[in-house]
Amino acid sequence: MPSHSVSALWNDLRNQAQHALDTEPTLATVFRQAVLDRPDFGCALAYRIGHALAENADQSHTLADRFAGIHHHAPQLAEAACSDLQAIVSRDPAFDTALEVFLFSKGFLALQAYRVGHDLQARGERLLAMFIQARCNERLGIDINPASRIGSGIMLDHGTGIVIGETAVVGDDVSILQGVTLGGTGKEGGDRHPKVRSGVMIGAGAKILGNIEIGEGAKVGAGSIVLHPVAPHTTVVGNPARQAGTPRHARPALDMDQSFDGDR
Repeated sequence: MPSHSVSALWNDLRNQAQHALDTEPTLATVFRQAVLDRPDFGCALAYRIGHALAENADQSHTLADRFAGIHHHAPQLAEAACSDLQAIVSRDPAFDTALEVFLFSKGFLALQAYRVGHDLQARGERLLAMFIQARCNERLGIDINPASRIGSGIMLDHGTGIVIGETAVVGDDVSILQGVTLGGTGKEGGDRHPKVRSGVMIGAGAKILGNIEIGEGAKVGAGSIVLHPVAPHTTVVGNPARQAGTPRHARPALDMDQSFDGDR
């Protein structure tokens, strides 16, 4: 996503935070520290991640400074975050504004923490990357391995209980609900996790196991156990998962329609 979109979103966030400061002064410190006192979107993200994961105030400042430096040298992190935030606003009726997502969506927060951890992992800074993963698990209940590869425009709806394994791949514009596992097969190593292509929607509690492909525009029903590849633009449900028709939309992640063909 082009950088001017990040700038536009940042301006919107600041305007919303200023308005919120006037209408809900009880949270004035939150609005100022998270948004209004920050120079740009990347620094604001760094503060949110550091503040959420730190064990104490000193560590919060140290982490925020470190993460701000990472964002400065890797502007693509803010671009992906911008796309994620816009995806949540457009798909999740529980949030009315970008500010609400930025401040209160733990799925968004965990995903941005993962993005920093992934950058660290790629540069060989494994210990801090693993610290981020562990603290997200402990504080947010979301476990994303920093070595996994995740695209942009992602929505982790609710977020609690999501597990994404080391060799998993998630394409762009994917929606994943709570309790979803993209897990391995129990092998000691190697490429052992699912490959979820763009536009896929994965319902709450679904377990997708092994190095299998979930094709573009597919839909996985809530509670399904998926052990075999799913063809593009196919709906699967059940344990074990079986085909149950085709999604009504080419990219079910975008419209979040969780009904099946038989529900018409």
